[in-house]
Amino acid sequence: MNPATLFLLLFQSPLPSPVASPHVPERTPALFTLIYVGGFTLVILLLLIGLIRNRRHTAPSGAVLPEDLPKEVRKRLGSHSTNRGLRALRWLFLLLSIALFSFHIYWARYAAEQNEKFQQLSYKDLRVRRLSESTLRGWILDRSGRLDQPLAYYKRDSSGEIQREYPMDKALAHLFGSDRGDPGLERALFGVQSGALPEALAVVRGEAVDFKGNQDVRLTIDRALQQTAMDQLKGKHGAVVVLNPQTGEVLALYSEPSYSLKEVTDERTWIRLEANERDKPLVSRALGAYYIPGSTFKTVTMTAAFVAGDQDTEFTCSGSGYYAAPGANVIFDDAGPSEVHGRIGMDHAYEVSCNQYFAQLGVKLGPEKLKRAAQLLGIGSYDTPSEALRGRKEPELWDASSEAVKRALAPRQATIVTGKQVTRYDLALMGYGQGYAGQMTPFQMALAAAAIANMEGKLMKPKIEFNVAPQPFNQVLTAAQAARMRSIMGLVTGGASGTARGVFAPVKAAGINTGGKTGTAQKVVPVYDPKTGEPKTRQRIERDNRGNIIREYNEIIMDEENPRIDGWFLCIAPLERPTLAMAVVVEGGGYGSRSAAPIAAALVLKARDLGYFGGTRPVAQPPRGLTSRR
Repeated sequence: MNPATLFLLLFQSPLPSPVASPHVPERTPALFTLIYVGGFTLVILLLLIGLIRNRRHTAPSGAVLPEDLPKEVRKRLGSHSTNRGLRALRWLFLLLSIALFSFHIYWARYAAEQNEKFQQLSYKDLRVRRLSESTLRGWILDRSGRLDQPLAYYKRDSSGEIQREYPMDKALAHLFGSDRGDPGLERALFGVQSGALPEALAVVRGEAVDFKGNQDVRLTIDRALQQTAMDQLKGKHGAVVVLNPQTGEVLALYSEPSYSLKEVTDERTWIRLEANERDKPLVSRALGAYYIPGSTFKTVTMTAAFVAGDQDTEFTCSGSGYYAAPGANVIFDDAGPSEVHGRIGMDHAYEVSCNQYFAQLGVKLGPEKLKRAAQLLGIGSYDTPSEALRGRKEPELWDASSEAVKRALAPRQATIVTGKQVTRYDLALMGYGQGYAGQMTPFQMALAAAAIANMEGKLMKPKIEFNVAPQPFNQVLTAAQAARMRSIMGLVTGGASGTARGVFAPVKAAGINTGGKTGTAQKVVPVYDPKTGEPKTRQRIERDNRGNIIREYNEIIMDEENPRIDGWFLCIAPLERPTLAMAVVVEGGGYGSRSAAPIAAALVLKARDLGYFGGTRPVAQPPRGLTSRR
């Protein structure tokens, strides 16, 4: 074992017993580790002191040289020449040692948090995987904490082998993750990257070490709501995100198509699923897919107006449409010139989802006011489209016990463009959810609804670990502003002209007041091969002015004649004090009122049955014995 490896034992020593005792077997090797590292450090220190002292002494040792010798000759005689060479070698050795130790320390201690490439490839390191699997992981429980209904546990199979079991395999695959690909909750909570390994000094002192790898974890997920989300999306492509806006608790988060955690233990199955560009079963659409939000983005524009104090502005919706700038395309409402709303304010415009109103509101607000509201909601605002398309992740949005959990669940950052090159027409398109607002995730849109649903107008950080204390992300609105915005959202599901009034009639009949926002957006997507799931391509040839071939390349064929129509719905319930804030998107579902809104209504009724709106819901009991179940 080389010295650098031994030096690192100070940072990563053998695993201790969960409860320290005077006779733990790891104490002796940990003590020897500290002694060796201390001695090695002393040698380095003495070497450094010697180099500094020798540099001060320039007189030759040994035989006395004649005083009349030229200075150039004296430098070449005696110990001067030798000492210079030795000093150079010693300095070189010292610098190389420091560089070597720094290199090892970086990869052992910091790369897992700071180096994106290391994080992507760490699952291939068999040493890491064997270490993380050297002890049984804890059980994963849902928010009820019931041990008889775990989300992940161990059991013996018919051959006597202990196997990890997932009763809701596909329903939680994107959350839990596998040993391949990006880390999920399993590796974040129980892997070595969770920071559970103790330092040698703690072992020698006999300090109790809380090893997270074999402790049970209780999530905020409601298994019944999660199952309902899966059932509602069955056979579709889309996502559901359900939050408690008062605490930030994630109650359900599901993406369809999904995959089986058992299936991807086979490498060939993993490769096949990863190559499926049409269905993308390995991608969590809730966290990692971008959508054009359509009219649901009017919720963000409305928030920007309230933050800026422009909520009482009125505009005219006419049959001739709205021209944001000379030469720009005219903006109509969904039914074209025949849909005329006249002079209207925010309340009615949101209720009937008037494009012309929110286009004019976007222009009035301007880039700075839109940027301010976006930042309060966690949406990135960039100066140029190229910057907005980078797709960085946002672990800082999460409220979690460790950086590993934040990274495992980090959503792709939703973005808008508000730079100097943004025109009036661009602002108009953004105002009603098109153009530069076309980079939204379902997770982000659920947060936009949650800020309004919070009784104090706060956006709470989402959290998925039950025992993590709630934390606010931003104070977005005042309590009075949030209350008025909830009443405006209530017009969509309960108003005379509400776009989701019919779908939510059964919910209203059940005595539940809700708020919502429908959305529909067209998106041009590739043409896929039905057999392979890969995008179809055609060969393109690029020529110069003389007709000479510059390059040949394959271009993905886009289905511009038949764009995909995605349906959206945002929902908060109950309106008096919301305990649910959700976003639903259905790819190719058509109008949001017909595809996404029914899913949201079903989830609201299921939450009613589970007691989220008061009644006889069982009180969650803390699980007993939070240790591993072997």
